[in-house]
Amino acid sequence: MPFQKGSFILIDYVARIKDTGEVFDTTIEAEAKMFNIYSSDAIYEPMLVVLGEGWVVSGLEEKLYEMNVGEKREIEVPPEKGFGIRDPSKVRLVPLRTFKNEPNLRPGARVRFRDTLATVRSISSGRVQLDFNHPLAGKTLKYEVEVKDEIKEPIDKIKALLHRRLPTIPIENFSLSLASNVLTINMPAESFMVDGIQLIKRGLANDIMKFIPEISKIVFTEEYVRRIEAKTESKEVEEVKEPSSG
Repeated sequence: MPFQKGSFILIDYVARIKDTGEVFDTTIEAEAKMFNIYSSDAIYEPMLVVLGEGWVVSGLEEKLYEMNVGEKREIEVPPEKGFGIRDPSKVRLVPLRTFKNEPNLRPGARVRFRDTLATVRSISSGRVQLDFNHPLAGKTLKYEVEVKDEIKEPIDKIKALLHRRLPTIPIENFSLSLASNVLTINMPAESFMVDGIQLIKRGLANDIMKFIPEISKIVFTEEYVRRIEAKTESKEVEEVKEPSSG
């Protein structure tokens, strides 16, 4: 049965540029290694998509509505439904001295200029050509996608949203309880020092309130337990010396 807006689904995919066949993204570790785009910092696993939220490009999302769990498809995405049409007005020349503190300036590099990312297209005559289009703007894309599962139960949706926000912490390390429309999330110790944890919790709370309407309140708890060091009594062993025979 096809999905609807708000459906929670998990997908695996391999994404290519149609014209060159270059793989630029995937959720599958073996594929990432095969096509030399593997990153040790990335997490390779099925991606959570809530349909209608724009978490994937629109040309892919609209086809996901038509699919079923376990189904595989190859989907072609035109630029206007991918990363946009390339806009020539977004290409600018700036003085090379602007990047005097940028040691890795070279064609193809991604740099930040006035809080906006751009791609260096060329460097010549004391000027740098910057392209503020998305690197995949103007490209037709091909996705090989498989719908791995659909998440239906509220508590499982909460776990999926939690994992999306804190993917490096095993979901079983969190303790969840739901009673009288109040959700309590006990945060594990490894979450305490995560960068931006307060913003992450705020984002998670917003997600849960948006997608799980029966929840009216969310409580985050943390536990700090006194460490009691076990004391071991050391027994002195007296050395018994044999009387000398001499």
